[in-house]
Amino acid sequence: MKLAETVTFAGGALDRAGELRGTDLDAAIASAGAETILMWRGKPLTQGEVLAPLVRLPLDHPVLEGARRILLGRGPDGRLIFAHDISHWVPEVAPAFLDTFADPTEQRHPGLPDTYVFAELRRIMTLLDVEDAAQASTARALFAWHDIHGFCARCGAASDIVQAGWQRICPACGGHHFPRTDPVVIMLITDGNSALLGRSPGWPEGMYSLLAGFVEPGETLEAAVRREVLEETNVRVGEVSYLASQPWPFPASLMIGMRGTALSREVTIDPVEIEDAVRVTREDLMDAFGGRHAFLKPARKGAIAQFLLSNWLADRLD
Repeated sequence: MKLAETVTFAGGALDRAGELRGTDLDAAIASAGAETILMWRGKPLTQGEVLAPLVRLPLDHPVLEGARRILLGRGPDGRLIFAHDISHWVPEVAPAFLDTFADPTEQRHPGLPDTYVFAELRRIMTLLDVEDAAQASTARALFAWHDIHGFCARCGAASDIVQAGWQRICPACGGHHFPRTDPVVIMLITDGNSALLGRSPGWPEGMYSLLAGFVEPGETLEAAVRREVLEETNVRVGEVSYLASQPWPFPASLMIGMRGTALSREVTIDPVEIEDAVRVTREDLMDAFGGRHAFLKPARKGAIAQFLLSNWLADRLD
């Protein structure tokens, strides 16, 4: 797909500078200079009312004291780009919406200008430019991985962060642990002028999206598409092809956009898997995107589902 790398979180030109991860970063910082983006419980620090671009701080800023640090890479000007996490900070007023479908709250740190706010990445992802979005998604995914991998999966001992945040090593058994990404197929299943959509419990009223599911061990992407669609809707799928992918750091997925052709029409949902599934025409989707449909609302803006559906409507899937 020619437009594949225009999906949100994709297409960034960051040089990840893997050769620096096991070296003396202080020397590299002194030579090239450096700046950092700041995260709090998965939220990047942004410019307040406009919520873009990301705020970038010098490495000696006082607010970074006690923060976790990872190296994201090297910017176009050669400066090193880091990410710091200050999730240990507790705001005076506890936020009411954390880790929800759409967290509208914003947090201001007393050590930073009032115009700087931490905002939920899913809410602002389409406001960020390509580089900021890619860096924020990488930082969020890495810090989320460290949050749940503090102990060795082999022996249970506490592990240490090494390689500038890109690895953990167990000092007890020597086990090496690397950040994981879970492959998820998300599929545009079409039958002529119609597409198959589903919804999960807890989604906003009227919101439907493409069917999706995790790839299982020993399974190809094509097999995962056919299995997931059959399990969720009892629709058989024939030809399957790849379209595009999207890093989705909520918390650690790679959404693999696929296209499949339906071989059967009757839809019978598995209520354990999804809440509902419907076939919709191009005309239905056009009305939904324009806010004119009787019940259907489009997938979240910025998600690969909306990206694939909008390009299907525009006949740009080649």
